[in-house]
Order: sequence, then structure tokens, then C-alpha cells
Amino acid sequence: MAPPERASMARKRLLATLLPAMLLALAHPASAEVRILASPGGPVGPYLELFAAMRASGERVVIDGPCYSACTLVLSVVPGDRICVTRRALLGFHAAWSRDRRGRTRREPEASRIVLSAYPAPVRRWIERRGGLSSRILVLRGRELAAMYPRCR
Repeated sequence: MAPPERASMARKRLLATLLPAMLLALAHPASAEVRILASPGGPVGPYLELFAAMRASGERVVIDGPCYSACTLVLSVVPGDRICVTRRALLGFHAAWSRDRRGRTRREPEASRIVLSAYPAPVRRWIERRGGLSSRILVLRGRELAAMYPRCR
């Protein structure tokens, strides 16, 4: 199997894995666009893999609804000039955390620092002005979001 076909199959498997947690509308292939309609987030690894595949494909990302937690990593992986937002777009940020074998959650301060440093400067400054990443969700939307990313046409 040729590498592009293998990458396409891997991407489809990854999407199939994430779709229960992340609603993406893939537009017609000719449009080279991925639309994020609603994503509650989830484990970071699969999101990073998906967004790396989007970056490599050259697809544009349309944020057209809520994008929480790990979903916001799209801002760190896909070039900003390939991201646009609609009026329904909403980004929700919080500190990193993990679960131990007993199901208890614990904060991951180093991971939170890494994630924060990976966001584009305007997003990072917006988060820092609101006290930084913590257990509470910071919501970026409306005019503030549109000042950082263009509205989709």
C-alpha cells in the first residue's frame, strides 16, 4: 500500500476512534476542510495524532461549535492561517490532569505548563490574563476569539 493510502486509512481509523467523543463533519474531499461541530475533549494523544494528520494534509479547520479541553490543542498543531471560526465557535481551556489506576484524578502542573507554552501567543496571553490554566474552564468566544482567528467565509 502506498504511503498516502496508508496515511488516509490511519486517519480514518483515528477518526472512527474519536467520533463518539468528537463530532467532526468532514466536508467534500475537494473542499479540504474539517469542521469541528462539538468536542468535549478527552485523552490528549488521539487528538494530537488527528491534528498532526490535519496539519500534514493541508486541510483547513473550521471551528463551528464547542471545542473543549484536548480539542483546543488544534490551535497548537494546525497553523493559525488554516484555522477559522464561526459565530458558534467556543474554546474551553483548563489545566492538565490524569487519572491513576484507582480512578482518582490528579493535577499535572508540568503538562499544564507545556500545553500553555504551546498555544499561540495571543491565546496564551488571554489565558494568563484570566489567571492561567486551572481546574475551572476558561471560555474563549465571540469578539475575543474573532480577534485572534478570522471568521470563516
